[in-house]
Amino acid sequence: MPLRKMLHGCSCLVLLVLGIAIAGVNSQLDSLGFINIDCGLPNPSIVDNDNAGGNFKFLSDEQFIDTGINKQISSQYSPKDISNLYFTVRSFPNGTRNCYTFRSLTVGNKYLVKGAFFYGNYDNLNRPPIFDIYLGVNYWDTVNSSTISSYYPEIIATATADYLQVCLVNTGQGTPYISWLQLKELETSMYPTVNSSQSLVYVSRFNLGASNRRIVRYPDDHYDRWWWNMTADTWTEDSTNSSVGYPDSEFDPPSFIIQTAAFTSSTKEALRIYWTSNNPSTKFLVVLHIVEIKDISSIDFREFDINCNKDTWFKSVNPGRYFTQINGKNVTANWLTFRPTGDTYYLMSLQATARSTLPPLLNSFELYKFANATGVPTDIGDVTAINAIKENYKVTKGWSGDPCIPIDYAWTGLRCTIYSNVPRITHLNLSSAGLTGELIASFGNLTALVSLDLSGNDLSGALGTYLDQLVALTYLDITGNENISSTLPPGLQKKQQDGTLTFKSKLGDFTQQSKKKKVPVVLIAVVGAVVLLLLAVAIILVFCLRKRPDNQIYIPKPNENTGSSPLTNNYGGNFAYSPAANISHGNNAGQNYANISKPSGSGEGMLNFENRQFTYNDLKQITNSFQNNIGTGGFGSVYVGVLENGTQVAVKMRSHSSSQGVKEFLAEAQNLTRVHHKNLVSLLGYSMDGDCMALVYEYMQEGTLQDKLRDNGRPLTWKQRLRVACESAQGLEYLHKACNPPLIHRDVKTNNILLNSNLDAKIADFGLSRAFNNASSHVSTAVVGTPGYLDPEYYQSYQLSEKSDVFSFGVVLLEIITGKPPIIAGPEGGHLAKWVTQKLSKGDIESIVDPRMHGHYDINSVWKVTELARKCTEHSSVKRPTMSVVVAELKESLDLEISTEGTRSGRTINMNPHPHNYSRNDNFISDVSQNSVFQMGYMDGMTAPGPAAR
Repeated sequence: MPLRKMLHGCSCLVLLVLGIAIAGVNSQLDSLGFINIDCGLPNPSIVDNDNAGGNFKFLSDEQFIDTGINKQISSQYSPKDISNLYFTVRSFPNGTRNCYTFRSLTVGNKYLVKGAFFYGNYDNLNRPPIFDIYLGVNYWDTVNSSTISSYYPEIIATATADYLQVCLVNTGQGTPYISWLQLKELETSMYPTVNSSQSLVYVSRFNLGASNRRIVRYPDDHYDRWWWNMTADTWTEDSTNSSVGYPDSEFDPPSFIIQTAAFTSSTKEALRIYWTSNNPSTKFLVVLHIVEIKDISSIDFREFDINCNKDTWFKSVNPGRYFTQINGKNVTANWLTFRPTGDTYYLMSLQATARSTLPPLLNSFELYKFANATGVPTDIGDVTAINAIKENYKVTKGWSGDPCIPIDYAWTGLRCTIYSNVPRITHLNLSSAGLTGELIASFGNLTALVSLDLSGNDLSGALGTYLDQLVALTYLDITGNENISSTLPPGLQKKQQDGTLTFKSKLGDFTQQSKKKKVPVVLIAVVGAVVLLLLAVAIILVFCLRKRPDNQIYIPKPNENTGSSPLTNNYGGNFAYSPAANISHGNNAGQNYANISKPSGSGEGMLNFENRQFTYNDLKQITNSFQNNIGTGGFGSVYVGVLENGTQVAVKMRSHSSSQGVKEFLAEAQNLTRVHHKNLVSLLGYSMDGDCMALVYEYMQEGTLQDKLRDNGRPLTWKQRLRVACESAQGLEYLHKACNPPLIHRDVKTNNILLNSNLDAKIADFGLSRAFNNASSHVSTAVVGTPGYLDPEYYQSYQLSEKSDVFSFGVVLLEIITGKPPIIAGPEGGHLAKWVTQKLSKGDIESIVDPRMHGHYDINSVWKVTELARKCTEHSSVKRPTMSVVVAELKESLDLEISTEGTRSGRTINMNPHPHNYSRNDNFISDVSQNSVFQMGYMDGMTAPGPAAR
């Protein structure tokens, strides 16, 4: 999932997490309600005198973070061109996640957080990085300044603790950095859709009718929201100095914003604005500020409808100076909101009604996308305790951000367990961590601890009674601490005497035993005889079992009334788990698995599993009652879950209305138990509990390749695309050549190629796979697959071969190159392979390449892969290469791209030394199309910052 990994607005970085105590002075809101941080500044503070009269006091970031290094941008940038805020950055070459913390905030209050990323070639590499930012434990945005000079993300969020935290995450595409951060407290009544589980990510905020002003910000907007100017050639503008507008407690726009307006030139022309999104499930919030600013005569009348795509959101809007009428009814507000979703293209239009004598008007509008804030942070008590330990002993393990969540960035030396949906720290290993002095009481506040390893340090003093609070503790190691007492407090002594605590100290390794008693010789003899007898019985049983054909165990079909599956739930692991609030001890069950086989030719219901079996209740606990649905396919819905040891998984539940039945379920499960390759998704377990049928896989945080290719937020580079193609091809090559018998996947497509957090690719969904014999070239079978990827020869002849997968993979390669789906709609539509052939007939390779790569690729590498894709999609299977040939050619193409990557990057990056100066063709175009993942459009030939007119 990944994860799946969103998309983005003109905002900054600040993450909302539970308090990580960072060394330094408590940060406080200033008298204006701001916290302003100049990142990388060694001095205590600075006054930004060019901040539109704001005279904000910016503090050094040293008191907000304890990691990173200070850097200065390249000397090619002059103080005359850019603000002094941009001359320093803080860079984070060490650690995966580094976090800023704003403290002394108010729980439940709303905060606007934004920041700036001005690369300025500070590292002299001329290669701007790409990295993620998180708000607490929730993904917020991806910073991509490779195509723009500066990046300004922004978010509105609710504080769930007395601090907010912004985390920069290294995704392997360069060292994260930051220029400045700003936090502003909002009124609690503002932006009512923002709450503890939902934030708003900024997309755009525009002021209409004021082309003489480039930007409105503080002090005109006392929250320092930035309002950009929008104009169009066919629009007219007007303004008033009179007071207008009803008091607005929800959005509180500055008076300057609603005293200007834009109008179309006539009632026949609609005022239109459009934006796009590659994710149709994204939900937007549109805020329209509509106030009448003209004195209208008694014979004139202004009324219009507000439409977005096919939906009419408001009919007969009649704006007044203080009140608005909608469909003849007064509304005591001068703003309207609606939430479009479900499309990739949105056209909003304000169209005059038939009886209106005046054209529509619009003063300003705001556009946001909703972002989930549903990630559950680590228990606040555990967070407070572990941070106190970190601070007291100056632990330098790269501990930053939430200790447990996200799992990929959990702190080293910690293991966590989910109790009642809340992560708890259950294992803490601080062995040889350089701890000195006495144990502090905060160790006793980690009340869910099962294991504590403090060996190899220089601790001293007594083991305090606060350790008796560790009621779940089963292992304690203090060996190597020469100056610490080996006397346990009373509670732990009792656990040791009961045999429920293993205690290692400088005196040795022991679990307290009762006084030894002499064991009679006769008893020893009797026990010995019994053991020998049991051993003999076991040997006989093993011999008898081996005589049974194929060692079969029968699994009832779902329609047989036998209750749950007879398979035992014996699984390995060394973790604690409790679905309730109470703590239970670890399950050290060892590696005993159910071993079930499906012999050749047997009917439904036979499996060969060496995986964990889950009950329906297990799956319900793992997925938090199936709350997080990440997709739906022919088999059913897929949910994200978390195992007891903190491992994220994907749970694929079979729907009763599924087009795939028990046969496909058993096929996928059976196939996955016998295929093991780094580029094939791993099956971790399954469920056959009554009517419940489910498969549990490793979770792929970045989702499907299809989503990535359609995701405007962070487009894959050509190098990344080639790597994904190589790894996917290797997975298919394994199925065709290394499996015995070989497998044909039969449903190769970008939606069945999954990516983890490192963008490693793995083939998934084996429900339609078929085994074939190497001795024959094909098997006869009914045609199955996905339109657009289906081998035409297989479709016509019903003859399936490994070359059918090759055809499908060729279509995948064309998608990787073009970014387009396999079936293209429109007048130039048709199959993607045909479209590519038509375009290449003119010899212009760049006409087919995904424009979101912005020309950053080796053209010869692209040509090579395109020709390979065309060979794979030949109509005749004999003309198609094998997957082994495909793998070899893709590796050559990747090597070619890598060999030219360094020389190309220094030549093509266009750095703009004026991060505050927006023009039609520089930053704001990129800020909208890249920074927020959404392209804003302006109709009617307007002349405003943004994409070209439509």
